[in-house]
Amino acid sequence: MDRLIFLGTGDAMGVPRVYCDCEVCTEARTTGVNRRFRSSVAVEGDNGSFFIDCGPDFVTMMESRGQRFIERILVTHAHFDHIGGLPEWADACRWMNKKGQLYAPQEVLDVILKQYPWLDRNLNLHAVDHGVILAGWDITGWKVFHGKNGYSYAYRLEKNGYVWVYCSDAIALPPEQKLPLYELDLLVLGTSFYHEEAEFSTRSVYDVTEALELISEVGPKQSIFTHMSHDIDLRRKYNLPDRVEFAETGLERWVGGKISLM
Repeated sequence: MDRLIFLGTGDAMGVPRVYCDCEVCTEARTTGVNRRFRSSVAVEGDNGSFFIDCGPDFVTMMESRGQRFIERILVTHAHFDHIGGLPEWADACRWMNKKGQLYAPQEVLDVILKQYPWLDRNLNLHAVDHGVILAGWDITGWKVFHGKNGYSYAYRLEKNGYVWVYCSDAIALPPEQKLPLYELDLLVLGTSFYHEEAEFSTRSVYDVTEALELISEVGPKQSIFTHMSHDIDLRRKYNLPDRVEFAETGLERWVGGKISLM
């Protein structure tokens, strides 16, 4: 089996917010249970490794785990909290005389190159519109509704009969976008707030109450919530259902082996 490692579990601003003295941000500055880098995960196994997303906390995450290089990164969409670390990755590739391999749908690659037109000097760019295999995982992506922020991509990964989805930035998915969420061993889903009261037209990510409804509908065997704002306090008891949990920074789970519900 492979390891799924949560390098970052925060929303676009991370936790703590620099301007905020709420209880969650204050705790994040001290004991740090709620300290959250921008959302990213690593998948590591005998067949290789890769990251999903490369936000502005990329260097801090790499330093925290003593890692000097990553060869492959798969990107969900071209928002800063998911690509802000790409220039530093490319610079590392330049200094180490290695080529990084960047994977994303073509329209995402196009936006990335408009923002960072020099990246392809040190990174090879691969369009994944028709799928890709990384570290033995058969990966397919599809566009998901990202509310006021437009769209993102979610990825469905399959290996040895194990199927999981990474969907960090989505809300109010229509039926056709939910179809790949059925019959999953694991769903990793973004939930910025527990119950967000803002006007729907201003929102971009599921809250926990909505996510639980989605889980009840699509029925994954396990679920992990990520992309959390400073509204979520991991010291609290939220009474989540069995096999549903919040990700903490550094959380590791085995993926690639069949799950028993016994």
